[in-house]
Amino acid sequence: MNKIRIMLVDDHAVVRSGFRYLLEQKADIDVVGEAESGEHAYQLFTELNPDVTLMNVSMPGMGGLEALHRILTRNSAAKAIMFSIHENVTYAVQALTAGAVGYIAKSVDTDILDAAIREVMTGNTYLSPDMAQKIALQSVVDRENPTQRLTVREFEVFRLLAEGHTVEEIANTLNVSAKTAANYQTLIKHKLGINTAVELVRLALKYDIITND
Repeated sequence: MNKIRIMLVDDHAVVRSGFRYLLEQKADIDVVGEAESGEHAYQLFTELNPDVTLMNVSMPGMGGLEALHRILTRNSAAKAIMFSIHENVTYAVQALTAGAVGYIAKSVDTDILDAAIREVMTGNTYLSPDMAQKIALQSVVDRENPTQRLTVREFEVFRLLAEGHTVEEIANTLNVSAKTAANYQTLIKHKLGINTAVELVRLALKYDIITND
């Protein structure tokens, strides 16, 4: 029997252990590797070439969206299911735009996790029922979320700025020049209609891109 080979990516070891335990209850699933960062995820993907990558969308430094972008640049057929502790529509939309084939909540139960993996293995896209409903509702009641105007790369820069990273730190994280990172910062402020770092953080808090935790 050919097993489904899974790579887990999360910055918390306890989360990876929890997912590993749930996944390895299935006889036809094999967790072949774990990564604790976006950078490590990209490196490990090139070594393992897993069938499905299960990855946290929001991690310190290079987040899941940037890691996904790099993985798909290397292998456009790669399958990634993204997850987040926050059942956040904005992250879900950005993840799917970036090329993810699934999005689930970190607190998902075993049945949903199993269904997601099997659905994407057949070539389909999977959204957990709760998230699918939230996306449908937002399209009706909240069409003015300005963060959804951002491209995936712009969204990653926006997130890092909101978390307090400098332009130089962002340039290093995303492997771009400081000038390019600064240009992204200017473009993001223009797109979002903001002028200051304080306004940027307030917007990120409003749409749960970052939290007060």
